[in-house]
Amino acid sequence: MHELLPLSVGIGLFYGLMATEALGIATGGLIVPGYFALHLTRPLHLGLTIGAAFVAYGAVKVLDGFAIVFGRRRIAAMILVGYAVGTLVQEWSGLLGVDYQVIGFVIPGLLAIWMDRQGIVETLAALAIVSVAVRLTLVLLLGMEVAS
Repeated sequence: MHELLPLSVGIGLFYGLMATEALGIATGGLIVPGYFALHLTRPLHLGLTIGAAFVAYGAVKVLDGFAIVFGRRRIAAMILVGYAVGTLVQEWSGLLGVDYQVIGFVIPGLLAIWMDRQGIVETLAALAIVSVAVRLTLVLLLGMEVAS
């Protein structure tokens, strides 16, 4: 899968930019659809990643009540919380002997940032559409070699 990552991210960048230009909505970060496209056959990993994004989003919303969190601080806080949640999931899954993973280290934080900026439904819908388009393009270009 790792050998497909650069191609997948590149196609995702192109489609993500097209979605932003045509529809005015972002896909949760420029690199996110490429990563998600490679994990479409692993719904648990997708769900855990989106769950980590929700935790990051919610944590920063709660933090808003106690501290001034905007700009770079807000971005850093979301990425840091997403990273921490992803790391905890992987550590716990290792202890349990199961394969639970959050996709990437910054992906949950990027999703949280865009859910905060443009809305949850808009971000997740755009991400789903573009991720499927990237996966379809990979299958058309490479045939059934797109194994997850």
